[in-house]
Amino acid sequence: MGIAAYNPMTRHHIDDEMLMRYAAGKLTEGWGVAVATHLALCPSCRSSLGVYEALGGHFLDSENPQSDDEVIARSWKQLKARIDAGEIGKVIPLRRPAGNALLPEPLRSYVDQAGGLAWRRIGAGGAAQMIVPTGDETTTARLLRIPKGQPVPEHTHNGVELTLVLAGSFSDEISTFRRGDVEMADTEIIHTPRAGEEEDCICLAVTDAPLRFSSRLMRFLQPWLKI
Repeated sequence: MGIAAYNPMTRHHIDDEMLMRYAAGKLTEGWGVAVATHLALCPSCRSSLGVYEALGGHFLDSENPQSDDEVIARSWKQLKARIDAGEIGKVIPLRRPAGNALLPEPLRSYVDQAGGLAWRRIGAGGAAQMIVPTGDETTTARLLRIPKGQPVPEHTHNGVELTLVLAGSFSDEISTFRRGDVEMADTEIIHTPRAGEEEDCICLAVTDAPLRFSSRLMRFLQPWLKI
């Protein structure tokens, strides 16, 4: 499949707290796969990660024993102060760019280990998904394919959903998201994402709880659709 909507300028990034937790090894596998895949598509976040990894060890070594959350929060404040003061120089990116591959590493290896990309239809509109197997019982990672121009039924979330666009685009009440872009949604967001007209939208979505659909029919079908 071609990537007609390839956009080298990522506009929606992983937030700083999640990137810091990734650098510190504090994310579970499902979130970690999504962040690592975004890094392959986003030079800006790769550069930021290089800063965090280069300085994280220094901050952790200099702290007295405390909880992980306290250390990460304090380290981030100190690091941000140094960045704002212009004390941090150029850092060489530590992750390999994805090029034009539809599925960047490490996502491609997860899909290959599952036997390759195998779509399962969900609903009558042509949408499809593939569950990406991980060892993380706290999240579900899935690939979604939404036909061009088609919407996802209106929904909110029982937890947090991270959606990373791999091909095509989608728009919702928040913004428009293209290849490499990330949307973070939670219980405060009600939206109806719609795939762009140029090609099918393929996304990696990671959730820590089922979606909450507005439609009674979708709520009835949800156990069978496994969304």
